[in-house]
Amino acid sequence: MAKISPVSIKYMIHANFIAEGALEKPDVIGAIFGQTEGLLGAELEMRELQKEGKIGRIEVDLERKDKRTVGNIKIPTALDQSETTLIAAAIETIERIGPSDSQIEIERIEDVRGSKRDYILERAKKLMSEIKGSTDSREISNEIKDSAKTSNIQEYGDEKLPCGNISGREIIVVEGRADVVNLLRAGVTNVIAMNGTKLPNAIKELGKEKEITLFVDGDRGGRLIIQNVTDNANIDYIVVAPDGKEVEELAGKEILMILRRKTPLNEFLKREGMQKRENGNENNSKIELSEENKEKLKRISKEIEGSGKAIILDDSLKEVKEISARGLGISLKRLSDKPKIIVLDGTVTGSILESAEEAGCQIIVAKNFAATSNKIQLLSF
Repeated sequence: MAKISPVSIKYMIHANFIAEGALEKPDVIGAIFGQTEGLLGAELEMRELQKEGKIGRIEVDLERKDKRTVGNIKIPTALDQSETTLIAAAIETIERIGPSDSQIEIERIEDVRGSKRDYILERAKKLMSEIKGSTDSREISNEIKDSAKTSNIQEYGDEKLPCGNISGREIIVVEGRADVVNLLRAGVTNVIAMNGTKLPNAIKELGKEKEITLFVDGDRGGRLIIQNVTDNANIDYIVVAPDGKEVEELAGKEILMILRRKTPLNEFLKREGMQKRENGNENNSKIELSEENKEKLKRISKEIEGSGKAIILDDSLKEVKEISARGLGISLKRLSDKPKIIVLDGTVTGSILESAEEAGCQIIVAKNFAATSNKIQLLSF
């Protein structure tokens, strides 16, 4: 049997599965080969593709939970994009693994080459930053000026948020320290960072007494930050970097030009089809979290960190069920009791959010979110 070279891998198919019985890894691999046979014609026969080295070794991780088996599947391919997606779609048609009813859901298809390109880009940036000995007098002069500007970085509050001079009435909130540095270089000093995507309490308090402009990256992460911050703090204006650009990458003239085009919050939300939700949930009247309950959710999140689990709670924060986070999207569709709150160790994907919305979930607690929801309150402690 031919082996796929790690160098030639183009895509990695990531799938989750759940089966109503006890299984072993060979059962899963056998089902993949056996139940996709003949579906896509001879050219895309998985056994032949593996012999030709176009599909690599299939990896299966599984665990037994009560009477069920849940797990994930990884399939490396050297096929093109359309052929890889056809293989992935065929795998989702599998309805039985071994003797058990089952369901397979494709979580994502990863472009392995894209990950390599990202690494190359980040490594190149780091190497460039380490190059020393410039003899360009203008560059040396600019470096001195930048150093003078950025030396004024301070720390604000108990959370030690990087900031410039925020004593005035108007302040600009950005995501990280690098963004603060870049705005200071551009001569914008009334700036403070959140130090990540989580909204610090200090920013909430500043919003009660100051006029805040939120300045975010021009990507999906920036949109998530807008939703989270505007749901939980008083924000007056929104500013977004150009598509695909980060605030820390912008030139000084770009920063000043973009800030002049700041948009009032309500106008921005209307234009983008977003909604401001009180405490992050349009159904907030159903569940109101006290500070004590937030602390309890924070404690549960900490307890399951690194476990790969998801805890389902009722509206009084009593545990209803503990399941694997990998199979959460599938499990939610089969639960008889409607979940109100989910605490998850891992990243909340779009498919998980969709399943949670259909199940009537109101709150999800997790470290990372890869999508947004207008129906569910998303919390990160």
